Amino acid sequence: MSDPVPVRIRRLPHGHGLDLPAYATAGAAGMDVVAAENVILRPGMRHAVATGFAMAIPAGFEIQVRPRSGLALKHGIMVPNTPGTVDSDYRGEVKVILVNLSEDNFAIQRGDRIAQLVLAPVTLALWDEVEELDDTARGEGGFGSTGVSEQPLAAPGRDYAPLR
Repeated sequence: MSDPVPVRIRRLPHGHGLDLPAYATAGAAGMDVVAAENVILRPGMRHAVATGFAMAIPAGFEIQVRPRSGLALKHGIMVPNTPGTVDSDYRGEVKVILVNLSEDNFAIQRGDRIAQLVLAPVTLALWDEVEELDDTARGEGGFGSTGVSEQPLAAPGRDYAPLR
């Protein structure tokens, strides 16, 4: 692991008493972030959940907002724009967009862990416009053009129930 990068964080009034984003284990790549509000997510509903803090991310970095695997698998609660990006020049409250893909209401309580934050380096692109691109084996083959299985996803006559 590399040395930690200092990130300035400002707790907002509605964030007092909440844990700041933190790594759950020594090997964790993402910091758990908690909700600063109570929300009921109805099936299919999206909401930008308040976290109660703002940050000054160092230039050359971003914060990626990622779903928590347990919420996704067990409850169908996802970050729809995964990974969400918090840019280094943004100074407003960090919010986590969540969507409920299940068929049941899902309650989020203030203090519940709702997502993970990953500090990541940013490499800027410098466009080099050309008339033609080099040929490759893949060429212009796009969506699903590599690694497509010829096998059916399910055995004939067998249905799979949605995750709950």
